Amino acid sequence: MGKRVGVLGSGDVAKTLAKGFVAKGYEVMIGSRDPKKLADFAKEAGVLYGSFPETASHGEILVLAVKGTAAIEAISLAGEANLSGKLVFDTTNPIAESPPVNGVLVYFTGPNDSLMERLQKAQPKTFFVKAWNSIGNAYMVDPKFPGGPPTMFIAGDNDGAKKEATEILTAFGWGAEDMGKVESARAIEPLCQLWCAPGMLRKQWSHAFKLLKPA
Repeated sequence: MGKRVGVLGSGDVAKTLAKGFVAKGYEVMIGSRDPKKLADFAKEAGVLYGSFPETASHGEILVLAVKGTAAIEAISLAGEANLSGKLVFDTTNPIAESPPVNGVLVYFTGPNDSLMERLQKAQPKTFFVKAWNSIGNAYMVDPKFPGGPPTMFIAGDNDGAKKEATEILTAFGWGAEDMGKVESARAIEPLCQLWCAPGMLRKQWSHAFKLLKPA
């Protein structure tokens, strides 16, 4: 059995990754402000369910998979003591409540800011690693593309956490590329806008990014 994983969130991304971690041999708990709404899913997926603090306490590794507008509050509810010193996959994007503009999602952050930087500032003892923010949930686990494993761009301040994140992403069928410290989330988070644009404009949602390198 792998490490215990706590997934903070109750939407499609949270459920997809919860099932993915179960399939990879982890013991998973999924959490919500209203845990009861996860009861049926938990039974079907073979996971535990609980509140944000219960889930954060359970997990040796955590996944933050909530709306960007709720991310700061979610980690606050989870509790600093339950997050401190742990790898937290940050899948969030700073998507505003405003509608897209010509197919481009509106963000509540600026070009020299990112949601992950705000999360890291709010919980400085937590090892956030940006990941899974620029791909649809249908392709998060074991993606299959003709060009081989797609690229997952990651960032974070803790090298040990990024190493463990890379190993997990590799097991999930991804090629991880470390883009540096937390400030690199300023470049990674907008990839969600780019990934969503073909879907918004032409209903094309079956694609992923890949970093090409010389042989």
